[in-house]
Amino acid sequence: MTAERIDSFPTRQIDGYRVSHGRPFPYGAHVVPGGVTFSVFSDRATSMTLVLFERGADKPMEELRFPPEYRIGSVFAMTVFGLDPENLEYGFRADGPYDPAKGDRFDAAGILTDPHARLLSGRDTWGVPPDWSNPYQYRAVIALEDFDWEDDAPLGTPTEELVIYETHVRGFTRHPSSGVSAPGTYAGLREKIPYLRELGVNCVELMPIFEFDEFDNSRVNPGTGERLYNYWGYNTIGFLAPKAGYAATGRYGMQADEFKALVKDLHKAGIEVILDVVFNHTAEGNEQGPTISFKGLDNATYYMLTPEGYYYNFSGTGNTVNCNHPVVRDFVLACLRYWVSEYHVDGFRFDLAAILDRGPDGSPLPNPPLLEQLAYDPILRHSKLIAEAWDAGGLYQVGHFPNYGRWAEWNGKYRDVVRRFVKGDEGTVGELAARIVGSPDLYGGRGPTASVNFITAHDGFTLNDLVSYNDKRNDANGEGNADGANDNNSWNCGAEGPTDDPEVNALRTRQMKNALAILLTSQGVPMLLAGDEVGRTQLGNNNTYCQDNELSWFDWDLVTANAELLRFAQSMIAFRRDHPILREARHPLGVDSAGVGLPDVSWHGVRPWEPDWSPGSRLLAVMRCGRDASGGRDHVYVAMNSHWEGHDLELPELSGGAVWRVFADTADPGGTAERRVGGRRHHIGPRSVVILTGSTA
Repeated sequence: MTAERIDSFPTRQIDGYRVSHGRPFPYGAHVVPGGVTFSVFSDRATSMTLVLFERGADKPMEELRFPPEYRIGSVFAMTVFGLDPENLEYGFRADGPYDPAKGDRFDAAGILTDPHARLLSGRDTWGVPPDWSNPYQYRAVIALEDFDWEDDAPLGTPTEELVIYETHVRGFTRHPSSGVSAPGTYAGLREKIPYLRELGVNCVELMPIFEFDEFDNSRVNPGTGERLYNYWGYNTIGFLAPKAGYAATGRYGMQADEFKALVKDLHKAGIEVILDVVFNHTAEGNEQGPTISFKGLDNATYYMLTPEGYYYNFSGTGNTVNCNHPVVRDFVLACLRYWVSEYHVDGFRFDLAAILDRGPDGSPLPNPPLLEQLAYDPILRHSKLIAEAWDAGGLYQVGHFPNYGRWAEWNGKYRDVVRRFVKGDEGTVGELAARIVGSPDLYGGRGPTASVNFITAHDGFTLNDLVSYNDKRNDANGEGNADGANDNNSWNCGAEGPTDDPEVNALRTRQMKNALAILLTSQGVPMLLAGDEVGRTQLGNNNTYCQDNELSWFDWDLVTANAELLRFAQSMIAFRRDHPILREARHPLGVDSAGVGLPDVSWHGVRPWEPDWSPGSRLLAVMRCGRDASGGRDHVYVAMNSHWEGHDLELPELSGGAVWRVFADTADPGGTAERRVGGRRHHIGPRSVVILTGSTA
């Protein structure tokens, strides 16, 4: 018989429970031989109490005060023996001074959830109204990490190879047309993996899946009486806990395994997983907001506070996390390491990441320690790190986000100029040229892979709405149409909203194809918004953060209704995959670096080698020359015309006997039409894009 380890024995009793010193690291609750060890940080608390519940019970089964000697530095740690971790919920009461002017908001009357909890209960099924009289709404639960990953590991796809698909877990399959067995869940998304493969994307970027409360700021649509939820989820409660309401098995506490099964199957399909993470603020809001965890445990450590004790609000949501405090840095790092090691995710997109650059008083830091630490962390070493390089406080860092050679950025300047060009604005051609070759003016020292190129994202118009509305239509949000961006750079093609005019609808389809063609032939990392490939509409709402309904959901009937647009998107993604020169990880230099007889990039107008850079120009052609995957010569010519008139193009002469062939012409109703160009001239129609390839066949 093997003897038990001596350190698994209790050393004392508290209220009938056998306890001993706990392990201060890692924080949170963890199963140990014979019991559970609990560890929580608070620098200024005078005492801490562990509150234990049987799962689902209204009242605690016991409250155990941490003995003073169980505090090591600022960490309270205790092991409790004889607990059933599968039938347990827990929280803390932190006692200490209540002096908001000095940053202290301790109140032992409230029960606090564990910031390091790996599961939370309380919002187990989406949209089920909670018991608001329950004094402890978000309960920490112990995770049993026994999932069988088989041989799965992060894929390690080179960044330049990525085609990112941004989607919302619930919205992707919640529509009645989805046909999945568990709509609106991780399991439902899992059933749509074949669609993602057929589309050709190799990375999904999931909007927030960290536990949040969909009833936060819940209210009704003033026009219809419909319930409005916190649909997007940018209001985190549990940073290590997957959203239970996104799991078909959430009511059974199996959300972790369900999400892991999704990741594993995506990896089997060759698709990486990037999580949209929110470390810039929390669900606790400002002085009027709830106390859930951080406020009651150590408010002055976790939040940026004014000298008077109020909350800085660089996030636009009430509070700002004090990210560069050493304790908070460790918390962020622990969270991300956990998602990489335990959930096998491949990377992260950081919401309002410019906040991660700010010091305790909100001023930008010259060498922000959190960003540096994330860049060099050994566990995160090969994870993708993508910054939304601005915040709500006016700090805009696109092109100069502190990157340490590791960080990529959502390129908002790419979005803006491509929208303006496709719309037909003057003065865009010069900047467009820089953006489609990876923005060397912004990322010259980092390469094109630092630029995540996008035209649409969850925040703003869909691609369909970008060509269907001049103005936002956000009345359904109940904010008097005052929310959402006003600078959309959109054009309705001659009619506001849905229309039966066939000419307007044909133009809109062409404009969507133009945008997709430019995006998928640009150097950098392209990102598509889910549903853009089938013309999904939000009826002009450019801020559907509260719309859990058909306004936000992916309508799968569009796959058939807009099959032509879908085929075009599939063909463009495949075209990008087949032409390595579109995915080069280096900026082109305008020289013949591949030895094919022509420079790696050159610019053209209606005549070869004569681009028109004047402010009134609305036509630009770019030719890229290099080697294909087999080592042969590869030439790709993309002509982009946002003029309302067509033009006859004289094409550059190719070397080695190669001839031009048409791959795609958005003015052609079919969108792609492989055929040889007769001679050296080709007509480009009004508001269209033509893509040619040069070959000797």
